[in-house]
Amino acid sequence: MGTGKWTAVLAPMLLAAASLPAAGTTPDRISEAAAAVEDKVIAWRRDIHEHPELSNRERRTADLIAGHLRSLGLTVATGVAHTGVVGVLEGGRPGPVVALRADMDALPVTERTGLPYASQVRSTYNGQDVGVMHACGHDNHVAILMGAAEVLAGMREQIPGTVKFIFQPAEEGPPPGEDGGAPMMVAEGVLKNPDVDAIFGLHISQGDRVGQMSYRPGGAMASAQRFEIHVQGRQTHGAQPWAGVDPIVVGAHIVTALQTIVSRQVELTRGPAVVTVGTFHAGVRNNIVPDEAKMAGTIRTFDPDMRDAIHRKIEQIATSVAESMGAEATVHIDGIPPGLPVTHNDEQLTERMLPTLRSVYGAENVRLGDPITGAEDFSFFQEEVPGLFFFIGGRPADVPLEQAIPNHSPLFYVDEGALVIGVEAMSRLAVDYLQQSGG
Repeated sequence: MGTGKWTAVLAPMLLAAASLPAAGTTPDRISEAAAAVEDKVIAWRRDIHEHPELSNRERRTADLIAGHLRSLGLTVATGVAHTGVVGVLEGGRPGPVVALRADMDALPVTERTGLPYASQVRSTYNGQDVGVMHACGHDNHVAILMGAAEVLAGMREQIPGTVKFIFQPAEEGPPPGEDGGAPMMVAEGVLKNPDVDAIFGLHISQGDRVGQMSYRPGGAMASAQRFEIHVQGRQTHGAQPWAGVDPIVVGAHIVTALQTIVSRQVELTRGPAVVTVGTFHAGVRNNIVPDEAKMAGTIRTFDPDMRDAIHRKIEQIATSVAESMGAEATVHIDGIPPGLPVTHNDEQLTERMLPTLRSVYGAENVRLGDPITGAEDFSFFQEEVPGLFFFIGGRPADVPLEQAIPNHSPLFYVDEGALVIGVEAMSRLAVDYLQQSGG
C-alpha cells in the first residue's frame, strides 16, 4: 500500500539526518525531524500490526516502546495499569507539563486485509479462540507517539517544560473481571509527578482522507454504558408452550420495546442517543422452551440527564414487559454513575491549539466534525486535566468516502502517509502548548 501524497512531498527530506538541524524555526525543525523518522515509524507500525495483543496483554508492545524511550534518554516507567508505559522528557528550560497519549491494545478480530504484514495471531477471549487484529488503528497511534518522542528528544534543550508520553493499555476495555485502561492509569497517578497541565490524543480512521483531520470542541464522543437483561421464564416442552413461560418471546418483545426509547421517548434535539442490543442468548435444543434468556447491549449519550432517563426507561420497559407476560426481568447497567464519560474537549484549549493543527494540516484540511457515538476512555484523563482529542484521516486519497472501511472491521487498513503528519501534529501540539503557557 502506498503512503500517499504526503510521502511523495516529503520524500526528499528522508535523506536528511535524523538529528535536528541547527537552523530554522521550530515548526520547520519539527517538520524535518518528523520526515526523517518516517521510515522508522512505518516499520514500528507494521511490526506492531503483525504482532497485536489484546487488552491488558500488551507485553511485547510495551517492551518495544520502553526500549525505544530508554534509547532516547527518557525516564521510563513500565507496568503502569498492568502493561502501560510512561516516558518523561525533561526539557532544557523550566515550564509546564504536557502529556501525549496513545492506546496500545488490539481487538478479537480475524484480519482479512491481505496485507503482507497482516496479523496471523490467535488468542483466547472470553473463553473463545479468536483472531487478534489492530482493527481500530491503535498500532498507528503507538508508532506515531514513538516517532514524536524521538522528534522531541532531538530538541530537548529547546523545550520549555516537560513532555510526558503515555502509552495506555486496554482502551477497548479490560477483560471481564479485570480492571485497567485510562481509569486505572489515573488512579495509579499517571497525571502526577510531574503534574500534567494538559493532554492531547488522536485517533485514525477512514472517515477523512489522508492529510485531513477533524475536531470538535465540547462533547466529541459519547458516554457509554453496557447493560444486561436477564429474563426468567419457566421451562417446558416445545410442543406445549402453554405449560411454561417462554423467555425467548418475552425477550423479543423487550428488544422491540427498547427501540421506542430513542425513536419516541427522548428529545433528540438535545443530543444524539443510541440503545443497541448486541447479544441475545437462550436455549440449548430446538424442542425445549428454556428457563431463561440473556441479552446485553450498549447505551450511548452526550447529555447526562438523557443518559439517566434512558437508564430508567430500560429498567421500566424490561421489568414491565416481562411482568405482563408472566416472566421476571432484572437489569444491570455497568458503571452507574457515570460509566464511560463523554469525551469532552476543553473549549478554550481546543480554540487555542487550532492554529497549530491548521499549520500542520493546512486550514483547508481541518474541519469541524460531527458528534461521534463511539466512546473513548481518553475521557477519564479529560476529567482530571484539560484535554484535546482529535481525529486524523487514514483513507487513501483515491478511495471515495462511501467506500470507507470502518474501524473494528476485519478489512480495516490505513494509508501510511498519515503517520508522518501525525508525528508532526503531536510534536507541534506539545511544543506550541509549552511555549504559549509561559515556558
